[in-house]
Amino acid sequence: MLLKRYTVNLLLWTLLFLLLAFFFLGDVFMPKVIDFSGYPMLHSVCVVFLGLFLESIPFLFLGAIASSFIQLFISEEVIQRMIPKSPLTAIFAAIGAALIIPVCECAIIPVVRRLVQKGIPVHAGVVLLVTAPILNVIVFGSTYYAFQNNPSILYGRIILCVLTAVIVGLFIYIFSNKDVVKEEKIVPVHDHHHDIPSSKWTSFIVHTSQEFFMVGRYFIIGALFASLFQVLMDRTVMADIGQAPIKGTALMMGIAFVLSLCSSADAFVAASFSHSFLPGSILGFLVFGPMLDLKNVLIMMSCFKRSFVITYVLLVFAVVFSLCLIAGGLISKGGV
Repeated sequence: MLLKRYTVNLLLWTLLFLLLAFFFLGDVFMPKVIDFSGYPMLHSVCVVFLGLFLESIPFLFLGAIASSFIQLFISEEVIQRMIPKSPLTAIFAAIGAALIIPVCECAIIPVVRRLVQKGIPVHAGVVLLVTAPILNVIVFGSTYYAFQNNPSILYGRIILCVLTAVIVGLFIYIFSNKDVVKEEKIVPVHDHHHDIPSSKWTSFIVHTSQEFFMVGRYFIIGALFASLFQVLMDRTVMADIGQAPIKGTALMMGIAFVLSLCSSADAFVAASFSHSFLPGSILGFLVFGPMLDLKNVLIMMSCFKRSFVITYVLLVFAVVFSLCLIAGGLISKGGV
């Protein structure tokens, strides 16, 4: 039964991909049969959705692999020995770990959940959620090339990311309940199961597929809404309030949340807004988007309890919003 369910899930994902590819490439391979000229919005939504899908699925799969490896091959004792005793030291250790974890904002969620289940403090896991999508070489390089003439945006993105991680991590350490992980619906693989041979590597494959399909369904919902927003978004309305620091920062953070762009490429999108919005607003887009967007909030809801997710969302928004207003004022005065 378990193998049958995996087969059905795999077929559904394959059909989804083929359907998207058909809409995206149908006018190329079958121009006389499929005519998108009368449905430009549908075609645009399919193109954007397929782009998000192809851009993020490899990283989701990587996150599922990392989560399964932690679950099956790393013991609680090893995790406990790696955790610094001091809360503040644990926060900076998590920031250092984010530099070498090659996963995006979606893939890091199941990894952090598994680490918390293995014994890592919740506040250190939150720091990983905040910093991993931003503090890596790829994001650093893309931001540098997108803002070569404005290095304050690059440095501001990194500094605000670290400050947000420290503030949010300390708040979670002081106020948050330690029991934040949602009860899993993944079916365990037992030694006596007759459908699947009993071995650790078989369990690894099964666990990875379960993790991937569970997280993937929420990703698809978020990506669909993000695609619709990108197509329907009216940029002329945004330009009218782009020069107001408070409204502009809030708007850019909201846009980043809904667009759900990958952090490795969002700097180029942010650069396209740089003529209409103030530097603080641009930083709001670049800092808040990788930490929280529509698709990864849905994924978080599948991994963590609702009360924790709500607390995390409100806290990150408040901290990033405040820091971006301060940073924007410093940049405009030449202080950064």
